[in-house]
Amino acid sequence: MTIEHRRGVVVLALVASFMVFVDGTIVSLALAQLASHLDASRAELEWAINAYTLSFAAVLLGAGAITDTLGAKRAFVAGLLIFAASSAVCAVAGSMVMLNVARLIQGAGAALLLPSALVLATASATDERARHRLVGSWAAAGGVGMAAGPLLGGALVALVDWRAVFAVNVVLGIPAAAWSIRSMPAVARGSRRLDLAGMTTATVLIGGLIFVLIQGPAQGWLSPAVLVAAALTVAGLAGFVWAERPTRAPLLPPGVYADRGFVGTAAQGALFNFAFYGLLFAMSLMLQQGRGLSAIASGLLFLPLTAPIAIGSVCAAPLAQRIGRPAVLGIGQAVLAAMFLAVAWASTASALWPLVLALIPVGLTSGLLVPTMTSRSLAAVEPALHGAASAVFNTSRQLGSAVGIATFGPLLGATHSLSDGFITCLVVGAAATAVALLLTALTRRPAAVPAAAACRSHA
Repeated sequence: MTIEHRRGVVVLALVASFMVFVDGTIVSLALAQLASHLDASRAELEWAINAYTLSFAAVLLGAGAITDTLGAKRAFVAGLLIFAASSAVCAVAGSMVMLNVARLIQGAGAALLLPSALVLATASATDERARHRLVGSWAAAGGVGMAAGPLLGGALVALVDWRAVFAVNVVLGIPAAAWSIRSMPAVARGSRRLDLAGMTTATVLIGGLIFVLIQGPAQGWLSPAVLVAAALTVAGLAGFVWAERPTRAPLLPPGVYADRGFVGTAAQGALFNFAFYGLLFAMSLMLQQGRGLSAIASGLLFLPLTAPIAIGSVCAAPLAQRIGRPAVLGIGQAVLAAMFLAVAWASTASALWPLVLALIPVGLTSGLLVPTMTSRSLAAVEPALHGAASAVFNTSRQLGSAVGIATFGPLLGATHSLSDGFITCLVVGAAATAVALLLTALTRRPAAVPAAAACRSHA
């Protein structure tokens, strides 16, 4: 692979990471126009966001297996084409039903993109230092996407209309897919076979669980739809256990979860997303309903939180090389827990500047933590299993996000004052981060488990 091709592959992987994460936040500022143009109900507007999250999380685990089995290039190209095509359907949708179905498909395309992009980004790394630097760049691209989402969405809606929010993915995705098919070198495929039964049951399990977590607080935990989803979750779990026991090529290879460092890092990722995305959800309501700010003003106030994520992500690799990943995680988690409490204190002030100042270190430490956790999870397994490891790690994070939003929503309304509920949410977030800090202290540095040995031990 020439230097130009390597750079092109890395750039494409970073663009894919940006696209996946920007689509998680860009739609929020198009909701008002969707409501008027497509006569959307509040429930339909919620699903414009939740449909993407649900399918993304449900398909992600199987997407990691597809990446390892069929090869990162094939998974990447398929993900790009699905993502771009479903975005085009969203852009021309004439009803909310059509748009939300397309958003479900878009989330599945994003799930294929994420692990394959990470494998492609790190495939050209010649040593551990280069791999960690590339993981940091990949995470930084996602952080920039998440930060740019509200502003980019607001600008596109203001300058064009809501359809431009989805059309931008077509503009980026089609040329990227064409270059990938024509010029991207193939990354060696692993020896795993595709576990279709495991993929199907895992998708039902995770999709049902995410639906329960999303709709339970809104519809009631005993509503028919939630009960059906809960039954599917239980059936998916039973089916997954049944399907995985006899297979020689399981969806979750022992080489992925045999190392307690990987398991601990996946748990830390879930706890981080629980606290961080719970904070995003709670702060959005606190600023708009509690402080009475507009959506645009609230989006701008998110910048002190989201923009430093990109800075922290870039700094994560050199800092980890200097002091080690466990030290970065320990220091970052300790600071993050303390700053959650600082944000709680700052939210009680009548002026906004204490809140802005407290949010900056939250974003910076979050940017340090995500790539460090990601690279630590990859270090626990052989390169042949990086797709599966990335999928498991990111699935745990998506589950953490869903649980965080499902938890922080009721906590906000648990008291008479929205401000008091916001403080309660932040205390819970600080506690979750403290548990992650404890896991950092208890888990040893992960050691790679040879893929061949892992398969023999399972057989």
